[in-house]
This record gives sequence, structure tokens and C-alpha cells, in this order.
Amino acid sequence: MLTDYHMHTPLCLHAEGNPIDYARHAQSIGLAEIGLSDHNPMPERYDDWRMPLSDLPRYFKLVQEAREALPDFPIRVALECDHLEGSGKWIDETAGMADWDYLIGSVHYIHDGIAVDDPKHVSRWKTAADIEHMWGMYWKLYEQMIRTRQFDIFAHPDLAKRFGLRPAGDLRYYYEPVIQALVDTGGVLEVSTAGLRKDVREIYPALEMLEMAFSAQVPIVINSDAHKPTDVAVDFDKALELVRSVGYTTTVRFEKRCKVEMPLPEKWPLS
Repeated sequence: MLTDYHMHTPLCLHAEGNPIDYARHAQSIGLAEIGLSDHNPMPERYDDWRMPLSDLPRYFKLVQEAREALPDFPIRVALECDHLEGSGKWIDETAGMADWDYLIGSVHYIHDGIAVDDPKHVSRWKTAADIEHMWGMYWKLYEQMIRTRQFDIFAHPDLAKRFGLRPAGDLRYYYEPVIQALVDTGGVLEVSTAGLRKDVREIYPALEMLEMAFSAQVPIVINSDAHKPTDVAVDFDKALELVRSVGYTTTVRFEKRCKVEMPLPEKWPLS
């Protein structure tokens, strides 16, 4: 059975549909369970696409309402947390704010206020040297994030390709330290169908990185990064075909930050 552990609600200011809407849709298409993972609140306003700290009780209430409405369908509660240099103490505090089922780590910002997936910053990376710098910063932070051991799942691994920008040459140079960090820490790599809905029109991560992850026995989860209920499990048929093509036969499920290995289905959708 498949899960989808990466989805957002209107509380993060750029999504639609409450937890009950996501859960009902997920159940109707045959998922085994879901997890809500709004962007983590910050002590002070940082950007326009994350849940304010004051809305955290509302987040818990909406998840609980969904659980009560669908008592036989597991609904996990989590956060997607931005890794920012110097934010470790706040992430530790956030981890203690609830009995989370998992925490997703992600890198968006490579400098203060400069996100690799924000269209307004694309013009910054015009030359080959600019792109190499952007990629170098992104992957340095990604490895650093994994080695903090603060997170359970690592989101949309090669988000730096969001607009199709890649350095020339063999990109395994960038992937290798990250794969090693995942091996060293027992981290779980997200295979995200969100890239198919973005400019790059590719699953995150690239095939070469996924092959490296499989060779290193890094576990995976398949997620959608849904921002509306109908995004849930979108293109999971393509993701399942991809991960099986490199050799994966298992995924993991989470509860209270403990993971359990589960078999991947042979096909999706199940019927």
C-alpha cells in the first residue's frame, strides 16, 4: 500500500483544502494513509508561505477533526521544516511542540531570502558560474541538513533544478555527499512527483541520484507535495514505475517518528 506524507493546508498561506478534504480524497483513491506537513512556523515572520506560529493550535484542531471524521483511516501530523543556517535551536524547540509522526527537512533558501524555487530569483543565475554557485550552495546546505539528524524525511532532493538550471558535466559530484549523509544517519529520501507539475517536468530526484540511493540502500517514500486535495498521489504511477525500475521494492511508514519498512505495490492505481 502507498502513503502520501507531504501535503499542505491553507494555514501555510498558499494551499487549499483542509485535512479532512485531503483524507477523504486519499481514501477514495486507495492510499493506505496520509500525513499533513505544513511549512514550519518561525518565531518571527520570515516569508509569505508558511504557517504563523499562532495558527499551530488551529492546525492540530483541523487534523483532529479529520481523524474523528475518518477513524479507520490513519492521518499523521507533521511539518515540513526549512533548514536555515543557525536555525537548529528553533527546530529543536519546534520538535518538542507536539507528538509529531515525522518531520520533513527541506532546503529552499541558499542565502537569506533567496530561494532556489522562487521565480523572482531566476534571473540571478544567468551564467554557468552562477548556476554552479547556486547548486554548490544548495547541496552543501542539503548535506548539512541531513547531518543535523533533526528530520526523518528529506524533501524534493534536487529542487535546485526547479527551472531546468543545471551545471554542466556529471552531477553525481553533487549527489555523492548527500547520499553518504543519508547512509550515515539513516535518513529517508523523498521521491516527489511535484517536479512533474513544475517547469522542469521531472520527478525529484533525478534518475542518477535515485540509482545511487538504491545502491547505498537508502530508504524512500513517494510523496506528492500536494497543495490541494486533487494533487494527492498525482503521478504516483510514474513515480512507482521509476523507483521499481532502479530496484526499489519497499517504502516506509511513519508513526511517532518511528519508521517501518513496507512493500511497494506492484502497480498504481491498485484497481
